[in-house]
Amino acid sequence: MVQIKIYGLAEKLNPIKPELSNIIHAAVVEVLQIAPEKRFHRFFPLEQADFYYPSDRTDNYVIIEIIMFVGRSIDTKKQLIRQIIQEINQQLHIDVDDIEMTIFETPKQNWGIRGLPGDELTLNYKVEV
Repeated sequence: MVQIKIYGLAEKLNPIKPELSNIIHAAVVEVLQIAPEKRFHRFFPLEQADFYYPSDRTDNYVIIEIIMFVGRSIDTKKQLIRQIIQEINQQLHIDVDDIEMTIFETPKQNWGIRGLPGDELTLNYKVEV
C-alpha cells in the first residue's frame, strides 16, 4: 500500500495537480512495482498564511509525503526519491531545492484496508522490492 500527500501554495499547486500526480504515480509504479490502478494521492493546496517555509525556497516549494508498508530496500527508496525529484524538475521546471520528500513506513498490521488489517490482505504486488 502506498498513499501520497502533496502540499504546496494553492496558486502554484492547483494548476499542476494532474501533471504532478502523473509524475509521482509513474515513479511509484515503476520503482515500487505497484499496480497502475493503485493511485492514492491527496493534495493539500495551502494559502500563503497557512504555509511557512524557509526564505531560501520559492513559491514553487512543494512537500511530498509517501506513506507505505515497511519492506522496500534502501536502494529502492533512494531510487524513488531521485526519480520523482528529477522528473518534477525536468517536466514541471521546479528547482530541486523546492522539492522535499519524506517516506513514512508503517508495518502492515498497522493499516486497515478493505475491512482487514494490512498483514491479512492478499496483495497483487510485492512489497519487498
